[in-house]
Amino acid sequence: MGLILNTLLLILCLIPSSLCQVKEFISIDCGGTSNYTDPHNSLEWISDTGIMSQGKPLQVENPNGDLQPQYKTRRDFPVDDKKYCYTLSTEERRRYLVRATFLYGTSANEDTYPKFLLYLDATKWATVTVQDASRVYVKEMIIRAPSDSIDVCLCCATTGSPFISTLELRRLNLSMYATDFEDGFYLKVAARVNFGAASKEAVRYPDDPYDRIWSSDLEKRPNYLVGVAPGTERINTTKNINVNTREYPPVKVMQTAVVGTKGVLSYRLNLEDFPANARAFAYFAEIENLGANETRKFKMREPYMPDYSNAVVNIAENANGSYTLYEPSYMNVTLDFVLTFSFMKTTDSNRGPLLNAIEISKYVQIGSKTDEQDVNVLNALRTMSAESVQTSEGDPCVPAPWEWVTCSSNIPPRITKIMLSGKNMQGEIPSGLENMDALTELWLDGNSLTGSIPDMSRLVNIKIVHLENNKLSGPLPSYFGRLPSLQELYVQNNSLSGKIPSALLAGNVTFNYKGNPGLSQKGKHKAHYTMILGISIGILAIIAFLLLGSLLLLRYLRKKTCQRSDDKGMYPTNFPAINDSLRISNKPSSSYSIARGGHLMDEGVAIFIPLYEIEEATDSFSKQIGKGSFGPVYYGRMKDGKEVAVKTMADSTSHGTKQFVTEVALLSRIHHRNLVPLIGYCEEANQRMLVYEYMHHGTLRDHIHDSSKHKHLDWLARLHIAEDAAKGLEYLHTGCNPSIIHRDVKTSNILLDVHMRAKVSDFGLSRQAEEDLTHISSVARGTVGYLDPE
Repeated sequence: MGLILNTLLLILCLIPSSLCQVKEFISIDCGGTSNYTDPHNSLEWISDTGIMSQGKPLQVENPNGDLQPQYKTRRDFPVDDKKYCYTLSTEERRRYLVRATFLYGTSANEDTYPKFLLYLDATKWATVTVQDASRVYVKEMIIRAPSDSIDVCLCCATTGSPFISTLELRRLNLSMYATDFEDGFYLKVAARVNFGAASKEAVRYPDDPYDRIWSSDLEKRPNYLVGVAPGTERINTTKNINVNTREYPPVKVMQTAVVGTKGVLSYRLNLEDFPANARAFAYFAEIENLGANETRKFKMREPYMPDYSNAVVNIAENANGSYTLYEPSYMNVTLDFVLTFSFMKTTDSNRGPLLNAIEISKYVQIGSKTDEQDVNVLNALRTMSAESVQTSEGDPCVPAPWEWVTCSSNIPPRITKIMLSGKNMQGEIPSGLENMDALTELWLDGNSLTGSIPDMSRLVNIKIVHLENNKLSGPLPSYFGRLPSLQELYVQNNSLSGKIPSALLAGNVTFNYKGNPGLSQKGKHKAHYTMILGISIGILAIIAFLLLGSLLLLRYLRKKTCQRSDDKGMYPTNFPAINDSLRISNKPSSSYSIARGGHLMDEGVAIFIPLYEIEEATDSFSKQIGKGSFGPVYYGRMKDGKEVAVKTMADSTSHGTKQFVTEVALLSRIHHRNLVPLIGYCEEANQRMLVYEYMHHGTLRDHIHDSSKHKHLDWLARLHIAEDAAKGLEYLHTGCNPSIIHRDVKTSNILLDVHMRAKVSDFGLSRQAEEDLTHISSVARGTVGYLDPE
């Protein structure tokens, strides 16, 4: 009575589970023309007609007999550089079994069997190589879904055409197939064998509620389960087996087994894509009634692994009873291509080893998909076109790039080129384009794009931009004049308006803006007028300076002559030499006095910025972001939107004034991508300020000593920063004439921009090395702890 009750309870528990599982199954008949129910197992199959528009369906003939409905057709794809993908909906972080099958059969005009690649998202799943036209090749992967969908893609045929017969998705129980490595690896099924099977037919749904395919050990094919040890016998039972363990193998599989009656149980089989690291399961259930004095104890002899081979298996004892599953798992083992495994009974055992089933899966490293922000923009662009752009499938770069993009070889891949000329695109250019900072070329010409040109100021690598022959409106953004790599810009035949940025008219960029009646060239005339005015003022200033110098020299000589004749012998004749390179006044000086007194006018001093503009930009110095070598530093945003750092000078002594003059003079004549650029300076109302480009990621010191508040720097990032700083210093030493010695290099003087590129700053203690100088001052300068030990 108790046994009957337990059996009924088990049936009642399994039926709802099975029904629930089957409703979540996805079974796609590739090349099929209609939906149907398989009479063998009641699984519902759907045609891929509404899922896949590429390729063509073909009828299949099997020379070895009848075919199940899902294998009567296949879908063939062209032999080209594209990939062809099926998209399956998933629940993120849920585990699934993904299965693709391939039956080639026979068809006319086929000289060679196909060989091609199978991918799951950006992960190489398998190389499908057909060697037997009548064999169903099964590829299975156990995954934890990375998102709400996955792509199964075929591509890269070396012979024949890529094809597929079925595609299946099976949701697994929450506990099944969990590993310590699933964040970085999938499990590719290499073998799943039912030992002692009653026939050659594989066990699957409904016997296995999760529809795993358990191959029969009676199936004969090359290099599969050979080398069977003498004395191996097949046994079975009709009793129920308790399989409520972690992996829930089917009861039907556990009801059969093989036994080594002569004390040894041994098999050999080939494992595809091995040697490799794998997870292996052995399934043991004692299905023989042992006598009171009988024991079944054995060890694993091959492959020899100390932790496992030294352990004694006593199935009934390990499983806490007969007819109960014992399921040891080998989490991470290295297996060879030819796997020989064997079990040997111990000396104190009178029954030979027993085995019900095995399951071996290879760890496959998950491939890096294209940068997510790049993919978001591409998907937005794809929906804006009514043409073949929409047929792009799978990852934009891996394993083969979409035909309208070019990808980098980075990990993860980045988009470097977008080519969508004349694709009947409509709508506004996606704003997310600003995040594609690896982009070098953008071709969106010849469409019907509307709206304004979005922000692309962060595209520091962009070289070529084609936006011509659209319906774009609004102003031509000023940032185009500041993009460091821009070489070509085409915006003709749109409806743009406003002033053209003067930097685009300087001739450094190939620029075409015809067909935009609203665009004004006043900027060009103004720049031309400003240049002429500047040259004229410069010439007049030089003439005035020479005239004034001549008058002062004549007066000095006349006075000296008078002194010598009238007061000869009253004063020393050797006066101290006057250092004309830099004259410093202790009085508050104007911008004019700095320029003249410091001899900065001839150095091409940076732009003078009035105090009121700086106060407006900094919101009256409301946001302090740091402290420089001689005063606090404030954040600001100029009228043109440029972000700046304003360094104020609190030291009014002659030493502080000298640092101020030195920094203005030096930074006005040096320009390098790894030196913080000086935008301008202010000396007004007894205040001295330097205005620099704002460095978004602060100082290197902050990232090293306060990692909790800043971006973590791995060793590769640190190497790039060191290289950038070294390039900046190398330019000062060898690229400047005369060369410049910084004299205060430290982590707080190395700043990081928005792209984490390093730039050297703070030149207040720098000095020039003159070519004819025979003596170098050895007086220590800089910061204690960063000085040369000598």
